[in-house]
This record gives sequence, structure tokens and C-alpha cells, in this order.
Amino acid sequence: MRSPRAQISLRRIGITRVLLLIPFAVLGLRAAHLSVEERGIARGEDQTQRVLEIAPGRGAVVDSSGAELALSVESPSVYAIPSSIDDIDVAAAKLAPILGWKRQKLADRMRDRQSFLFLARWVTPERAQSVLDLGLAGVGVLDEPRRVYPHRQLAARVVGFANIDGEGVRGIEQQEDEWLRGMVRRIPVERDARGRKLMIGGDSQWTTAGGDVALTIDATLQAQAEEALRETISTSGAHGGIVVVMDPWTGDILTLAESPDFDPNDFRHLDFASTRSRAFTDAIDPGSTLKTFLIAAALEEGAIQLDDVIDCEDGSFQVPGKTIRDHHPNGELTPAGVLRVSSNIGAVKIAYLLGPADHYRALRRFGFGGVTKSQFPGESAGLLRPWKKWQPVDHATIAYGQGINVTPIQLAVATSALANGGLWVQPHLVAARRAPGGDWRTSRPEPGHRVIREETADAILEMLEGVVSPEGTGSLAGLKGIRVGGKTGTPQKYDPESQTFSQDRYEAWFMGVVPADAPKLVIVVRVDDAQRPAHTGGATAAPLFARVAAAQLTRYGIFTEPERSLGQPRPAVLLARNESLPSVSAAPKKPAPRPQPSAARPSHPSVVPASQPTAVERLTSLGDRVLLPDFRNRTVDEVRQMTAGRIQVKISGHGRAVSQQPPPGTVFALDSGPVTIRFEAQLAMSGEGEI
Repeated sequence: MRSPRAQISLRRIGITRVLLLIPFAVLGLRAAHLSVEERGIARGEDQTQRVLEIAPGRGAVVDSSGAELALSVESPSVYAIPSSIDDIDVAAAKLAPILGWKRQKLADRMRDRQSFLFLARWVTPERAQSVLDLGLAGVGVLDEPRRVYPHRQLAARVVGFANIDGEGVRGIEQQEDEWLRGMVRRIPVERDARGRKLMIGGDSQWTTAGGDVALTIDATLQAQAEEALRETISTSGAHGGIVVVMDPWTGDILTLAESPDFDPNDFRHLDFASTRSRAFTDAIDPGSTLKTFLIAAALEEGAIQLDDVIDCEDGSFQVPGKTIRDHHPNGELTPAGVLRVSSNIGAVKIAYLLGPADHYRALRRFGFGGVTKSQFPGESAGLLRPWKKWQPVDHATIAYGQGINVTPIQLAVATSALANGGLWVQPHLVAARRAPGGDWRTSRPEPGHRVIREETADAILEMLEGVVSPEGTGSLAGLKGIRVGGKTGTPQKYDPESQTFSQDRYEAWFMGVVPADAPKLVIVVRVDDAQRPAHTGGATAAPLFARVAAAQLTRYGIFTEPERSLGQPRPAVLLARNESLPSVSAAPKKPAPRPQPSAARPSHPSVVPASQPTAVERLTSLGDRVLLPDFRNRTVDEVRQMTAGRIQVKISGHGRAVSQQPPPGTVFALDSGPVTIRFEAQLAMSGEGEI
């Protein structure tokens, strides 16, 4: 029998043990709670809740008047969560005929994944409803943004396209992808016992949407240029072509037409390499167009004078390693004569007088051999080897545009330096950007640099007018009542297989300035592999230039038409002759450079402040036709007053007119249907902000 003292000690030990066990018991219970109850809850929530990530709605791409060239719409897509599907084989058998899958292939695809996967993207609403009607657990439909290009082929190589995941991969879509794309949309969802999706909120489309982009191009004039290019290719048997229209003062690319074209809505079935913009990415020999910049450099450096006489050797001239020949024999010519008849021999002799170092440096100042800083994806720098690697024969061929590669954009920028008094300008396609719910903010390019003196540029422009004279190689580029300057080029195509220049395949070039006495536009035309006899720049590219120039000048209220056509079909849009309208020949020789580049663009409802409209005018009558004025910036009442009793008008929207079809300057038959005019409310531009 234990003593009382021993019993007390045992009780104390027992109490101490209990007190020590209590914390361990609490910790054990908490561990059980965490491992069983909370894990179970989390697992249950995981089975009923998850977060879906959906590509955001991309911002819109619009032209200079606000017409949408690219936009996003909601389109249904079919998804599956295979881990929630009761019987994959049964589900595949029911889904395959609706989605266009083979049953076994669809079943295998679902077995490869346990988590969320798309079974079909961007299906029709009818197919989506058919899927929902099946009531399959783990299979559902959600709306996701789909990129749409409402004008299809129009400006496709400029606008580019976004891929199925909403990433811009070509053109402006790629260049401005970060701005257009926005942020990924995260949408929490619950699934019921059958696995069907129930939205419970999440990021809104508005807060995740991308910003909008306004381009410098005008869709109406872009369409006219593309149509003229297609017709030229058809009649000449060419493989393709390019037309670039640029404002030489601001660097705005006003039109960029390329053929062949493609439909960006069908991008999943296109050869990706064929969707590039060749105006930026493909560099080729410029041919005799390069003589223009050679003579400009020689005058600038004092290597020649305007009244110098060059002996063109009656058509044959020997240099080390090569005999240089002219298409037609020539005797003594001034520099202007060398340019007018495009003498290779005269160009080579001028190049030798200038010297390779100065010749190379001048070409670099004009922008050849380097990218134009346009920011367009994949832009090529062309090819201009360092002058120290030139042999005499290399220098000779570069003088007339072989052995050097340039892009149409480079040639347009270099020509702009001649048109604006000697300044290099940065080309660009983006006029303004707008954040979601914000205002348009203009985008301005970097300031340029001086290439040549203004006197030299003026002298070259005068020479280029001689090229378009009846005695010049570019006579078919002439316009009625308008002074035109330009230069032809017809380089032989390089054959990579034989590693020689072809004797029967050519590129046809024409670069021009209009009006030559008060330049507003620079236009570069290239036609690829036209068939004889219309294979030269003068026979094919020059008439195309004239058609495009006549239409493009209407934006400035200048109405004209090609002087000659040489078998070219008449333009689909006939323009009034300039004789009956005010002449531009009295305009100042050179307008002052514009301090606000955006002011030179066609009116954009949200980019450029609305100007005050002029008094309401009458339609100009041309017999049973009328000359359509520029209705843009007019009110609905003003348009009705101008057209009352003469032509039918189809009006959409309200506010002031922002676009019209047919375009201004069209000679319009009174019985040919309505003129469509779109109106929008004018919004003020937000201060002086720019990005």
C-alpha cells in the first residue's frame, strides 16, 4: 500500500501528462482539419470552379476617315473538360458530325488532355446551339473575340492579320500588336453537376480591351489604286505590282496597293510567306530611277554643272570588264538630257566624275542601304555594298541602278527629298492612337535631315519634267493641265539559278512627283515581269502612275486625267478635265513645310478638328452628268441643298459627312443610282497630346 505522499506524487504526474497531451491533441485535430476537411473543400471547389483565360478584344484599325478596316466580334467556340465527361467515346460520337471531326480522332484528342481544351474555334451560332442541345457534361460553348476584316482584300498587306490566338502576325496588326491587343480576360466560372459552365463575373471586356489605331491611308483612294493596279497587271501579263503614294512633306503613306492580294479573313488557309508586304520587305534593282539621285549628288558635290556636256559615245562605251550600251545611240547630252533619254553611258561618266566615295555617301543620305524607320515589321534595308568594295565595273552598273537593291518605300522616301526641297522624311502609316474610352492622340514621326540643298532639288525636279515630256521616256505619265515630273526604270530581273541577269524578264518602275511646280504627292509604281512589248517602265508603269495620280489629286481639289493611255483601259472612275477648273500652275513653287503633319491628312472625325465649311455650292454640270464635289465636313441639310433635284443621295448617320462613294471628282451619271454619304458626330481632339 502506497503512502499518502506517493499517491499525491502520482496524481501530480497524471495531471502533468494530461496538460502536456492537450496541446498535442489540439495540433492533431488541426492537422486532421487541414488534411481532410479543407483539402476536401478545395478539391470540391476545384471540381466546380476554375478561371478561364480568354484573349481580349483587339482594338479597331480604321482608315483616315474612320472607316473600319479591322475589328473584333464575339464568336462562339466549343470547349471540353475531358475529366468531367462521363463517356468520351459516346461524347465524341455525338460531337463529331456537328464539328466536322472524325469520331476516333476527336476521342483521342479528348483523351490526351484532362483539363480545358478547345474542340472547335469560331463556329457558327447554329453549330454552337446544336452542341448545347446535346446536354453533354464537360462540354460547353463560350464566346471569344474573333478578328474580322470587313473590306476583305482591301489594304490587306498593310493591315495584315491576327492569328487564332489574337496575336498580330502581319502588317499593322503586328506592328501595333502591343497597343491593339489589350490584356488577357480572366473569367471565373462554376460548373454544375453535369459539368456545364456558369459565368460568375471576372474582368470585363471593356477594361481589358486594346486601343484603336487610325491609319494615314484613305480606303476609297486605296480601292481605286488597287483596281488600277489589277487592270494593269491583267493587260500587261505581269505577275504582280506595287503602288506607293506618299505625302513628301509629312511622310504620310496615303495609299499602298499591292497585287496579288489576299483575304485576311481566310488567314488559316494562306501561305504565310506570301502574305508579306513586298513594298517594305522585297528589295530589287531600281534600274534607271537611280540615275536621278546620281545626278543630284553630282550637282550637290560640284562634280558637274547644269550646262556641262557629256559625250555619250553614240551608244557604246568600254569600261574595265564591261561594254556599256544605250538603248538608242546618243551623242552629246547635258545632265538633263542624260536623264530625259535615260542614257546609261551618260550616267556612268557622271558617276566616274563624282567618284565612288561621294556617290556612296549621297545614296546613304537619300536612305538607300538602311531601313526607313517606318517601324513596319520585316522592313528590308536593301543592299548597298561599301564603296571600298566597288570595282570600276560595279560603280558603272550602280550608276544606272543594277548591283544595288532598294524597296519601293525607300524609293518613295528618296523621291520625297527631291519634292520637298531636299529633306529626308520618315514614312509612317499610323496617324493616331486611341486608348479604350479615350480620345485620339496623334502620332508624329522623327524629324528628318537635309539630304541636298533646295536649289539642287529644284533643278532635279525641272529635269524630271523633261522625262515626262513628249521627248522623254516617261511621256505616258503626263496629266492634262498638270505639270508632272518623274523617272522610268526597266532593270533586268536577276535569275538566281543561272546567277545572271535575265535577257527577257524585267521590272518596270516609275517614280513621280505631282504637281511638279507645287509638289503634293510622290508616287512610286513597280510592275513585276510585264510581257513584251509593254515590259518597260515607260510603257507600263508610267500609264499606271497617271491613272493613280489623277484620282489621288482629287483630295486636294485638283481634277485632271491622263494625257495619253497607249491601250490602257479608261479608268473606272472618270475625272473631269482640268481646263474647266481653276489651274494650279499659279500656285507657289514650294509651300512651307507644315508644322502639324496631321493637318495634311484627310479629315478624320476624331483625329483632326473639324474646319469650318464653305458656303453651299452648286453641282458642276457636265451635260447629262455632274462633277461630284467633296461632301465631307458638310451637314445633312447642306448636302441635301447641294443635291436637291439633281442626284439621289443615300444618307447614313448624323453630324457631318466623313466619307462618300463615289469619291470626290467623279463624273457621275444622273441615272446611275444614289451617292452614298456617311455622317458622324464630330469629336474634338484632346489638346496637343501625342504618343
